Amino acid sequence: MTDINEASQEAIDAAKQGENFAVMLAAIQAAQLAQAQQPQQPAPVVIQQSAASTAGKWLAIGAGGSMLMITVAFAAVALAIAAVCTALVALVVYGIYRDIRRR
Repeated sequence: MTDINEASQEAIDAAKQGENFAVMLAAIQAAQLAQAQQPQQPAPVVIQQSAASTAGKWLAIGAGGSMLMITVAFAAVALAIAAVCTALVALVVYGIYRDIRRR
């Protein structure tokens, strides 16, 4: 009789485990359905600049600044040459004016 009792107890336990398994499977399927119905927000995109692009940016800024300073220097030299030429023309015209006035 003990064998029959043990076998029936094992059958009852197996049935309970089957029911527990069915409940767990139903819960998993319900969670999957609920998750599928919710709208998913896209993950934020993080853009990280590499050291090479940062260095390239600063090199470009440095080159542009250097070209600007060279342009300003050439403009200053041109202005100085123009000032000297104007002064020389003024001296020549003044000399001609003095010569004409003496006669």
